[in-house]
Amino acid sequence: MNMTAAKIEIETAKPAASSAPVVAMTPRRPPRAEAYARMARETAVRVIPPLVVIALLTLVWELVCRRAGSALPPPSKVFTDTRELILDPFFDNGGIDKGLFWHLSASLQRVAFGYSLSAIAGIALGVLVGQSVWAMRGLDPLFQVLRTIPPLAWLPLSLAAFRDGQPSAIFVIFITSIWPIIINTAVGIRNIPQDYRNVAAVVQLNPLEFFAKIMIPAAAPYIFTGLRIGIGLSWLAIVAAEMLIGGVGIGFFIWDAWNSSHISEIVLALFYVGIVGFVLDRMIAGLGKIVTRGTAQN
Repeated sequence: MNMTAAKIEIETAKPAASSAPVVAMTPRRPPRAEAYARMARETAVRVIPPLVVIALLTLVWELVCRRAGSALPPPSKVFTDTRELILDPFFDNGGIDKGLFWHLSASLQRVAFGYSLSAIAGIALGVLVGQSVWAMRGLDPLFQVLRTIPPLAWLPLSLAAFRDGQPSAIFVIFITSIWPIIINTAVGIRNIPQDYRNVAAVVQLNPLEFFAKIMIPAAAPYIFTGLRIGIGLSWLAIVAAEMLIGGVGIGFFIWDAWNSSHISEIVLALFYVGIVGFVLDRMIAGLGKIVTRGTAQN
């Protein structure tokens, strides 16, 4: 009885749990200034090092090319000679007398068409080679031989076949960029884990469902690696091909500037070629990161 009474007395002395107010603890949000400061630091870490390297290289270039007898113009002279091209890239006086915007636009249109064809055909052939042992044995040796042929070696053959510069340039882009797409896609298909194939067999996926739900998602990082290599080769091929086929295009602009002894214009065009190539690579890398949810290489 005494122990029971003591227990009742202790329980009575405890405050009622329901009577205490419940305070919801909300996570402390960092001030907006701290978030902006963190973003600024991350941006500085990415931007400042390349800017410093570019500034140092520009300074060295300026000092070396300022010497008497230098064959190349320094950056200051390049800017002076090409000021009008930089400030007005949209002029169009007819024919090939156009601003750099129109030359780059014409080249990008050829690249977009040829690269799209190579991406479609390359992924399809890569899936076939990766999935079929007989296709791999029959086609892989042929692909390995053809991919070693330089891009410009295809140009005379394409001109003879199409008898026009536009489809010939597109064909050169296609035949140059398709090989890394085929090879990387095939490697990705062959590296699909066997567990994925077992699950597909258990749930009885038909070939189309297996292709869409298993094959492409599993091989996507490899596919986008091939696509990134392909877009770089496409841009390299079109600049070289346009030097020979003529017309409007950044490659022909460079060749025409060389024939006119305008070295500063060549330097400016090379700068734009590098920037556009970098942007194209970043676009494919960003798309790959979205599609593969970050598993593709950057």
